[in-house]
Amino acid sequence: MTTTPLRLGFIGLGIMGAPMAGHLRAAGHELFVTTRSQVPQALLDAGAVACANAAEVARRADIVFTMVPDTPDVEKVLFGTGGVAEGLAGAAGGARKIVVDMSSISPIETKAFAEKIAALGADYLDAPVSGGEVGAKAASLTIMIGGEAAVFERVLPLFQLMGKNITHVGGVGAGQTTKVANQIIVALNIAAVSEALVFASKAGADPAKVRQALMGGFASSRILEVHGERMIKRTFNPGFRIKLHQKDLNLALQGARAMGVALPQTASAAQLMQACAAHGLAEMDHSALVRALELMAGHEVAQG
Repeated sequence: MTTTPLRLGFIGLGIMGAPMAGHLRAAGHELFVTTRSQVPQALLDAGAVACANAAEVARRADIVFTMVPDTPDVEKVLFGTGGVAEGLAGAAGGARKIVVDMSSISPIETKAFAEKIAALGADYLDAPVSGGEVGAKAASLTIMIGGEAAVFERVLPLFQLMGKNITHVGGVGAGQTTKVANQIIVALNIAAVSEALVFASKAGADPAKVRQALMGGFASSRILEVHGERMIKRTFNPGFRIKLHQKDLNLALQGARAMGVALPQTASAAQLMQACAAHGLAEMDHSALVRALELMAGHEVAQG
């Protein structure tokens, strides 16, 4: 943990960003924040300073974290009017500032963003996370980082305030590539658990007992444990929304197309999520992917 208080900025205080920023402030660091809606009162009460825009955050902070939904959002925050780039351009001399993007966005665009930030005399890390709202609140996120090793070492004590499994994967863009791979695995596991529970329930078995039995065998997984329970209890309030997972799978499929790689199971999972979105479920938790299979089966898991 860092012992000397640092001047930190945090842009994007949604479901994930607010608790992540809170951990930084709780460790005693100065915190300058902005978000597209209203800064959570809890952060203000803890001593965070609300700024007019991202440029002000970048001027006042030495390390700036961004946590926003998608690639265009990151581009706007960094390079739009009142963006981080304006604040960096107006910064005084001294130690190089660092921009840390913790959003989940395009690896290709990430490299372009890093080049632009470097041209302004600052360093850049891409550091997407996995673990959802629960992980953000518990400071137990998995964080996958791309960028220069020396820059990563400077920020590592701050990553340790927000996560547990922290890996420097490689150069700029490597973190985002790892996150896309993560989202492929998660989506396919959700689809597998969904199919298994729909099958078992339709056959007349109690899905809760089926899940319990499977948790003790080779089919056991974190997805079966957490999202399997969500499917049975019908608790689809969002921890990670379907529309955001759709975005990540689109990044995977776009990258696969560019590289000439086939990802047939990823495409299938993306279509199941699209079916959910078509039925008005885009704002639900991604465990609600099971609803697409239930609609095709004419049977809900909870009816088992």
